[in-house]
This record gives sequence, structure tokens and C-alpha cells, in this order.
Amino acid sequence: MNDVAQAIERLAHRLGSALRAQHLTLATAESCTAGGVAYAITIVPGSSAWYDRGFIAYSNESKMQMLGVSSAYLRDFGAVSEPVARAMALGALSHGVHVSLAVTGIAGPDGGSVGKPVGTVCFAWAIRRDPSSAPWVKTRTEQIMGDRNAVRTRSIIIALETLIGLLEQREDI
Repeated sequence: MNDVAQAIERLAHRLGSALRAQHLTLATAESCTAGGVAYAITIVPGSSAWYDRGFIAYSNESKMQMLGVSSAYLRDFGAVSEPVARAMALGALSHGVHVSLAVTGIAGPDGGSVGKPVGTVCFAWAIRRDPSSAPWVKTRTEQIMGDRNAVRTRSIIIALETLIGLLEQREDI
């Protein structure tokens, strides 16, 4: 196993520990990573105790159908945008979990534009500890350099690292 794969596995273990300690469950919504975050998470034996489900919403149609992303968001902001990442995270959260994360981006080599070059990746993390309260959501956009594999791998790492940090710091309270 290479260093990157080992680092991702360590992050998945840390995430599982943080979720288990707080009695929380997770769902993922992925576009450009195409299930890479879910794969990383399920490397951990026993992850079914805290990982509920993953959505691979690669097309705009799937984002609308599976996650309830508004067609107006896709039209007005584009699939690679913080509003769409937020809607993806909230859509995943609506399936009865406490925590969700979403990733949407342009991994390349094609698909980029002047305003959104290859390597543009938008993330969202949502936490709802109390079903009677509105969820807490954080979004972020990163410009990741490298080829398709590098963009996808770095996106997985950012998604996991940030969620671990949010859970450990309990920024949603």
C-alpha cells in the first residue's frame, strides 16, 4: 500500500472513531470522486455501524432525483458550485443520518472553463445532531492542481480531513 492510500485509511479510521464516539451516522454524496470517499470509509472494518449510505450523483439529473438538488441551482450556479454542494449534502442528510458530506468538481482533463478550471472542487459538510433543529452546513471551494487522479485523491483527503476536524472541534454547536 502506498503512502497516500495509508493516509486515506488512517483518516477513515479517525473519522469512524469520531462518529462512533458521538453516536453519529454518516451519508456521502459524491460527483467527481465517484464513490471514492465511500470506498475509503468502508475500508474500515465495522464501518456499517456509523456509515449508512452513499450517493454517486454524477449527472445533473441524478443530483436532482436522488438528492433533491434544484434545477434552478444547477442552471444558475452550475453543478460545480457551493450552492449545489450544499444542496447535495442536505439531500444526503435528509435520509435519516446525522452527518453528511458532498463533493462536486471538475477532475479533468476536460470540462474546465475560464471561471471554473479543471481542479475546481466544491465541498459541503452538514451536521444535524437534533432532528428538531436546522442542520449546520459548511461549504468550501478548492483549486486542486494535478491530473484527474490527483484531483480526485486530494478531494477525498480534504473531505475526510475537514469532517474529522468539524467533529473533533464540534463547530456546529
